[in-house]
Amino acid sequence: MTEQIVIKRFADVDDSHLPASLPPLLRQIYARRGVSDAQQLQLRAQHLLHFSGLRGIDAAVAILSQALTQQQRICVCGDFDADGATSTALMISALQAFGAQQVDYLVPNRFADGYGLSPSVVAQAVALKADVIVTVDNGIACFDGVAAAKAAGLTVIITDHHLAAAELPAADAIVNPNQPGCAFVSKHLAGVGVAFYLLLALRAELREQGWQSLPQLADWLDLVALGTVADVVPLDANNRILVQQGLQRIRAGRCRPGIRALLDVAGRDNTRLQASDLGFAVAPRINAAGRLDDMALGIECLLANSDSRAYAMANQLDKLNRERRDIEQQMRDQAEQIVAQLSLNEKTLPPLICLYQAGWHQGVIGIVAGRVKERFHRPVIVFADDDDGQLKGSCRSIDGVHIRDLLERVHNLNPGLISRFGGHAMAAGLTLAQQDLQRFSEQAQAVASAWLDKDQLNQTLWSDGELDSAQLTQAMVEQLEQAGPWGQGFAEPRFDGEFSIVSQRMVADKHLKLVLQSDSGTLVDAIAFNVDTGRWPNTQVTRLQLYYRAQINEFRGRRSVQLLVEHLSPLG
Repeated sequence: MTEQIVIKRFADVDDSHLPASLPPLLRQIYARRGVSDAQQLQLRAQHLLHFSGLRGIDAAVAILSQALTQQQRICVCGDFDADGATSTALMISALQAFGAQQVDYLVPNRFADGYGLSPSVVAQAVALKADVIVTVDNGIACFDGVAAAKAAGLTVIITDHHLAAAELPAADAIVNPNQPGCAFVSKHLAGVGVAFYLLLALRAELREQGWQSLPQLADWLDLVALGTVADVVPLDANNRILVQQGLQRIRAGRCRPGIRALLDVAGRDNTRLQASDLGFAVAPRINAAGRLDDMALGIECLLANSDSRAYAMANQLDKLNRERRDIEQQMRDQAEQIVAQLSLNEKTLPPLICLYQAGWHQGVIGIVAGRVKERFHRPVIVFADDDDGQLKGSCRSIDGVHIRDLLERVHNLNPGLISRFGGHAMAAGLTLAQQDLQRFSEQAQAVASAWLDKDQLNQTLWSDGELDSAQLTQAMVEQLEQAGPWGQGFAEPRFDGEFSIVSQRMVADKHLKLVLQSDSGTLVDAIAFNVDTGRWPNTQVTRLQLYYRAQINEFRGRRSVQLLVEHLSPLG
């Protein structure tokens, strides 16, 4: 029923251009991830790309400079995910630090307003008597909203990072590295990164004008790091600098109360923070507000000036996140039953999986699509009923299928079938009529079938090789942890190897805790989360092949190496 999982090792590559002072293992890891110059390992702020490469940034700065000088009312229009929340909090708090006295924000309600700067959001901005609208993490596809804003006499700045169409909205300024004609080298800035660059340019202009006591924008790098990791954009050299600088500030305790509180309720130690903690602990709690309630709660938590206020909202977000997990688990269970029935009827899974069930929560379909994609290694589109009697779909894809391009192909072949769509290579969204679901599924599967070959439907796990006894040490694993930040497009090292089982037991009824012995005699702890409890523990199995990450586990003050198992296969 499921695809074959294959473990492959990266080939050795030329790493002679990297410092000889680095351990050979780390040189290979960096070289395999495209580090072509030792300077790309220098993650200091002075190595950031300059803002002048961004098309439209001068026009945007001129508008904001005038708005600050004349104390015009600025309205920031955000988005209902963690990137949008951090972008909004960044723009609001930084503009206030620059001296803006009239700054509001609006975030579309996922269920009532739809995505981005819609005409209904513009109407709310007009009611706030806004003079200038600044979008963050949205706007590049908001033609109707921009037109409505211009008709109402507002000035519009778009800051966004999503892919642009050939035609652009009629905004007064657009800052987006992915707009046509933009020469900015890094095309992978998150929405919060684009907003940060606009603020860098604004500060430079105000300094040129002779403004005094301007704020240090490095103070907002905790937000930039969080939004960048949360949006799963590729961590190219420029993004790694942004993330690393933000991580260092958070580890040193120099972060805003909201981030500190969210880390605390998630049980994370800020002094040992890794980029993955932002992605797996903080971001889901912020996202829960936008998925189930109102993203304003997440933004207000990030804007909180006191620990007491921050903790009160962080606890609310934690509660929402637990509710989100419960809803998600129910939907995942139902989705897997549907997929099981699919494979039973068709003998094999289709190249693309479309899932729908009445009553599914539209705020959670993206997460469920991602989980089902991980489970079955297929592009997945999960639909839920929206509030207008249509179906809202969230897509997650695998290598080999650019999911937004797939939607565009289906749209071109079947004009009118999809009401609207947008997104990236690996994630996208769409809306269509309920009666068209079956036809859409057939058309999407036909395109996926043409684009994918059999090998692409087999999941390949790429390994950096086997860690020997000299490398399975606390010192080496700590060096690997500190060699990041790791993330999308700059994958945390994974390894594989064969081990004998010394002991095995279940913890929390669903996690397999192991003590293993390598062939060289090294003993090491390991844990595999959420294993199939029908298969494990299994005392008949004495040897395993593992695919894993190495990490430092801290328990009751004792630090030790632990293998975080991502795939295990019995060998005997």
